[in-house]
Amino acid sequence: MFATYLIGLREGLEATLVVSILVAFLVKSNRRNRLPQVWGGVGTAVVLSVLFGWLFVYTSTSLLKSSGSRELFEAVTSVVAVVFVTWMIFWMRKAARSIAGELRGKLTDALAVGSLAVAGMAFLAVIREGLETALIFYSAAQGAAEGAGGPLLGLIGGIATAVVIGFLLYRSAVKINLGKFFTWTGALLILVAAGILKYGVHDFQEAGVLPGLNNHAFDFSSIVDPDGWLGSLLGGMFNITPAPTVLETIAWVAYAVPVLVLFLRKPAAPARPAAPAAPEASTDTAPQRA
Repeated sequence: MFATYLIGLREGLEATLVVSILVAFLVKSNRRNRLPQVWGGVGTAVVLSVLFGWLFVYTSTSLLKSSGSRELFEAVTSVVAVVFVTWMIFWMRKAARSIAGELRGKLTDALAVGSLAVAGMAFLAVIREGLETALIFYSAAQGAAEGAGGPLLGLIGGIATAVVIGFLLYRSAVKINLGKFFTWTGALLILVAAGILKYGVHDFQEAGVLPGLNNHAFDFSSIVDPDGWLGSLLGGMFNITPAPTVLETIAWVAYAVPVLVLFLRKPAAPARPAAPAAPEASTDTAPQRA
């Protein structure tokens, strides 16, 4: 539940910040008449994102009858979700400083085109976050017990928290360090993504694509009860199980360690332009007068 709450909070806040930038720009430029187009685009993106998530669940539970095909589908979606999480985390770290200016410039161009362009821009700004949320949520919630509502409640709670924070930021009621916020949530999401990848490897093994299903790396189920609070916490947040296979463990470590190091490493400072070279003294001698 905490993992899906984190997903909803992170993705929801990104979408909320985008919408608040668009709304603030229209309000400050005295173009409130364009706000219905923005909300129309946002609403359409939200509806399509929900349908996208439902399609994942429907495909897994209704269209795929055999257990092998279902596990293969879940394994592929897990890998795709990990790719999206990784790209999103590093993209947000790079684009956080310039995203507001870019959005204002694109919205200015859209205003010059017409109402549909404004709605289309708001739609595109939100649909990316919505589709990513649906995919990542489906992959993160696969390990939950069938019929459990915890992951969905966590996602809804995270999105609701993000909307409240975004509204308060828009009203200047609170001030948070967004750089630190995205750094901490990004690091936690990397661990969540490592767990999703581990789960995907396990599904590949159950589908017969990868070997070693019964070759366990270790087993501390006698120390940590999988159904106890600690086992449930580790399994729900990071998909850490008491008896993982060797391939699962390799995949988790091979992803989490280098990605965390790259993400937490401070970006190199831009090189300063070299100072212009001082003009060389002329070596020519003036002709002497007779």
